[in-house]
Amino acid sequence: MTIQKATNITWHDGAITKPDRERVLRQKGVVIWFTGLSSSGKSTIARAVEERLFERGRLSYVLDGDNIRHGLNKNLGFSPEDREENIRRIGEVAKLFADAGFITMTAFISPYRKDRDRNRELLKKGEFIEVFVKVSLSVAEERDPKGLYKKARSGEIKDFTGISAPYEEPLNPELILDTDKLDITQCQNAVIHYLENNGIIAASEKSE
Repeated sequence: MTIQKATNITWHDGAITKPDRERVLRQKGVVIWFTGLSSSGKSTIARAVEERLFERGRLSYVLDGDNIRHGLNKNLGFSPEDREENIRRIGEVAKLFADAGFITMTAFISPYRKDRDRNRELLKKGEFIEVFVKVSLSVAEERDPKGLYKKARSGEIKDFTGISAPYEEPLNPELILDTDKLDITQCQNAVIHYLENNGIIAASEKSE
């Protein structure tokens, strides 16, 4: 699915560069890639971080797994091949958002390590922040707000990550958030502190 089919095309650089946009926005354009099992808390944490950044006058956007499948990736299912293409497309979109200067957050199970690593390679060092939202399967099943694990256990949903399809944990993520032990505020704080400590946003700024 990643073969270049279009020919006679040329990349056109604009007069305004990424550093130009970052200077105006007073932040670095990065991708925060939340990965983990269903019901681990990926989307909830991403939204909480987005709210905190908004309060501080920072520009961010969340690309959510379910939302993307309503539009851009509506033609993809959950086979290994479709999962790969789903994450490939998101990686390309997230790269564009980061180039625009956004603090871009993705909330996808993204179960395959090679797919996440491929998206890391799209960005410069320090611009891809992998956040492993860790949860035990038992806790994820207890939460299960959509009833997906129950349907997967009964065979109603095929190729469900953690039950009938694999999840490959990150080997060296920038952050690990263990949601068996940490609440949303603690996870939110950990992400914000990472952004401050790595110069993505200023540590001393207040809400504007």
